[in-house]
Amino acid sequence: MNLNSTAESVVLHVGGLHWATTAHGVEQTLLTRPGVLAVDANAISQTATVTFDPTRTDVAELQGWVRECGYHCAGESQPTHVCVPRIEPAGHPGGHAAPDAHARHGGPGTTVPHGHGGHDQAASHAAGVVISPHDAMGHGGHGGMSMDAMVADMRNRFLVAAVLSVPITLFSPMGRDMLGFGLPAPFGLRDEVFALVLSLPVVFYAGWIFFDGAFRALRNRTLDMMVLVAIAIGAGWLYSLYVTLTGGGEVFFEAAAVLTTFVLLGHWFEMRARGGANDAIRALLDLAPPMATVIRDGVEADVPTSEVLVGDLVLVRPGAKVPVDGVVREGRSEVDESMVTGESLPVDKTVGSAVVGASINTTGTLRVEATKVGADSALAQIVALVQQAQNSKAPGQRLADRAAFWLVLVAIIGGGLTFGAWLLAGASVQTAMLFAITVVVITCPDALGLATPTAIMVGTGLGAKRGVLFKNATALETSAKVNTVVMDKTGTLTKGEPEVTQVIAVGGDPHLDLVAAVERESEHPLAAAVVTHADALGVATRKAAEFRNVPGHGASAVVDGQEVAVGNRRLMESLGVDLSAAGPIRDRVAAQGQTAVFGAVDGRIVAVIGLADAPRETSARAVAALHDQGVQVVMLTGDNQATAERIAAQLGIDTVIADVLPGDKAAHVADLQRQGRVVAMVGDGVNDAPALAQADVGVAIGAGTDVAIETADLVLMRSDPLDVPTALTIGRGTLRKMRQNLGWAVGYNVVALPIAAGVFAGVGLTLRPEIAALSMSGSSLIVAVNALLLKRLRLPDESHRRPGTPAAQAASGS
Repeated sequence: MNLNSTAESVVLHVGGLHWATTAHGVEQTLLTRPGVLAVDANAISQTATVTFDPTRTDVAELQGWVRECGYHCAGESQPTHVCVPRIEPAGHPGGHAAPDAHARHGGPGTTVPHGHGGHDQAASHAAGVVISPHDAMGHGGHGGMSMDAMVADMRNRFLVAAVLSVPITLFSPMGRDMLGFGLPAPFGLRDEVFALVLSLPVVFYAGWIFFDGAFRALRNRTLDMMVLVAIAIGAGWLYSLYVTLTGGGEVFFEAAAVLTTFVLLGHWFEMRARGGANDAIRALLDLAPPMATVIRDGVEADVPTSEVLVGDLVLVRPGAKVPVDGVVREGRSEVDESMVTGESLPVDKTVGSAVVGASINTTGTLRVEATKVGADSALAQIVALVQQAQNSKAPGQRLADRAAFWLVLVAIIGGGLTFGAWLLAGASVQTAMLFAITVVVITCPDALGLATPTAIMVGTGLGAKRGVLFKNATALETSAKVNTVVMDKTGTLTKGEPEVTQVIAVGGDPHLDLVAAVERESEHPLAAAVVTHADALGVATRKAAEFRNVPGHGASAVVDGQEVAVGNRRLMESLGVDLSAAGPIRDRVAAQGQTAVFGAVDGRIVAVIGLADAPRETSARAVAALHDQGVQVVMLTGDNQATAERIAAQLGIDTVIADVLPGDKAAHVADLQRQGRVVAMVGDGVNDAPALAQADVGVAIGAGTDVAIETADLVLMRSDPLDVPTALTIGRGTLRKMRQNLGWAVGYNVVALPIAAGVFAGVGLTLRPEIAALSMSGSSLIVAVNALLLKRLRLPDESHRRPGTPAAQAASGS
């Protein structure tokens, strides 16, 4: 589909998507509306990602169209406490919002103006409108219901059906066969009349959800599981009603009641199971603190986080969460960002440092100026990215969705053919009806609809906990097939900053204290590396005077009355320093791919210092983990061959491609693809943009909270190469679960359908509708639980994470 450059995407709540197959109706209907370019609905998260042309429609109109589909829409999905509550007309939960609340700009969805929440809310009540707490949360939503409330509602319906199904069954012919004797119906009623009375609450309360869903599906011109269940229950009950009203006979009230009970039971368990697939997004949604301490006009005031304005000064005490994104204006502290970025170690924050909303201030008190609030915050962007990824569809899922639609049609036609075939074979209407209902029930495609999205939900959530953000389901699926990982060297495999690798004395004492004294006065990165090394060794600190910087060459100064110079060959030659003794040492250091710096005291070389961009602590483990997965690792760098070979040898990298200009990296990736390799390119997302776009999977590493990197399919929020094999492991685990679930869902229908139709009745192998309902619900439950087992996936070495942090706890499954 060709999406224009002005297209926008929004994640909307769609409350009431009880079955996986019901999402198709929303997608099909919205796609017929003007300006809607793409729709991906997700019954598990009760949301839909809608891509639209803002010049032709807006969020308010999209919400109205969702409601026209027969579902509730509470606006855009945003983290709890981040966005201001929506205002809705009184008496219409989930109904159309007030017209003036539909502004698209100035925040997502419909909002009360910032900074005036209390006043406007009071005015809203006076005007006859109410604020829905569920809308304020931005999560959940069938008529104000959260997902937990929907599960509770399903449980209540099941209990009513179960309690009434017992007496209905006991007073039926099947019940008499089970007991071995008959029970007379009370109050002198005929058995079928008594069963009819008891079945009314079962059908018109407990099972009404199926008829309501079927009506919505047919109104949206689609077929889903609700249609099949409604046909099965309705056919059995209406036939029984007809028999009862026309004089009595064999009825199916017990079959309709038990069928309703078992479908509700299975769906209750299934909803609880697939609700666990959404744990990660729920955790993200609830990270932001509800209140913030704002300093205005020198006075501290506690206000809802949603009322913090850009430019406000926020007070963050030790142990408190940072409420919004901002910049430190006063104070110093360490901040735990693991819950947002996955970075396990606390990060030191001083004046001028950026802080992320929902991170935890650990030690000192900070005063932070708010720079991003509401939907602009890093947390809101991360949530939106994860939700869009969870709602997106992999190619396999789109095929499964189409198959589920046709399977419903097959079930309806198959039920009719089964009914006719048994009548032609001489069976009674009752027998033919039972087989037909069983076929319709057993063929319900809910397991097929759940197979892929549940696995994707768990996989993307598993990644989000570790700062590994998949942008869409296709990236998740493709990452499972990667067999070659191309990594940029500087800043990816290495730290991107020089370190002293060796200090070689020339003729005795290297006088590192004197050399470091000069370097302390310089701002050059190489000088900083020398100072850091000297400090680590505990070298005495000395004071330099008459400092002179020579750009491109080095620097000199007087230290303790001695002339000290630190720099390259050109600086030493300009000072007349003899390099004959140090020349061979310098050449040896350079041959190792290191930068050589001379140190001279009073015109004599005393040291040759080797500096290099050192590998990250986890780079070698990352390469080893990729090799364990059977993945080839390629280093692609603009550095010279000697430097690249040195790093590659340290890390155990297979192939080195050096001396590559930034614009040529994409061509080298394409060369690998032409060799039949499935390539993931790992880079910083800016300089490596063309190569990221060319690769099968573009991986931006060290993105921090910048999750909107256009050319990347996968964003690693930390600068940790070990997250690359972690991402591939999650992709492989997710694809494995998708295939297992699809295999089970298809295999189940292939085996169950002929049994349900009575093909093997001659050998005594048949199914009743009640057993078919239990089997169908059990199949869906198996698919959901199997996907949840992905949470137990063993990921590459997590031992580098600091014990006790939320990230470490998440990694260990605690």
